[in-house]
Amino acid sequence: MIASRPGSAFVFSHPAHALAFGFGAGLAPVAPGTVATLAAWPLGWLLASSLPPAAMLALVAAAFLLGVWCCELTGRRLGVPDHGAMVWDEMVAFLLVLAVVPLDLAWQGAAFVLFRFFDIAKPPPIGWFERRYHGGFGVMFDDLVAAGYALVALALARRLLS
Repeated sequence: MIASRPGSAFVFSHPAHALAFGFGAGLAPVAPGTVATLAAWPLGWLLASSLPPAAMLALVAAAFLLGVWCCELTGRRLGVPDHGAMVWDEMVAFLLVLAVVPLDLAWQGAAFVLFRFFDIAKPPPIGWFERRYHGGFGVMFDDLVAAGYALVALALARRLLS
């Protein structure tokens, strides 16, 4: 079991840890999930502008599956199944949102705010999923639900603005 606040030596001691910690974004002393989401934003912009939507969605699905393994292994090594510094889940879920929203700064900014809101507020059934699913899958899945909420809110906004 590792101390409650792992450092860069732990994070970069294994590729799974580096990924689970968002290549160091999870080491941010304040709001590591928000820092990781911000770190994913330029990557999402680059991917969405250079890949067809189906390829980006396939990449996000692969990143999700990889994240299940990385977060499972890292959580076990930390002794904390869903450590707050493990942020790959936020990064992958936000990449999913960016795969769907327009390549427009206003829409992506709204996507960022809505995703962070739903990830932090955890409206039902997110809390239920967190209690029901554990391990790497549980770490990754609840953020996908938050991404779904953000996408539904953005779709409603787009419909109202059209």
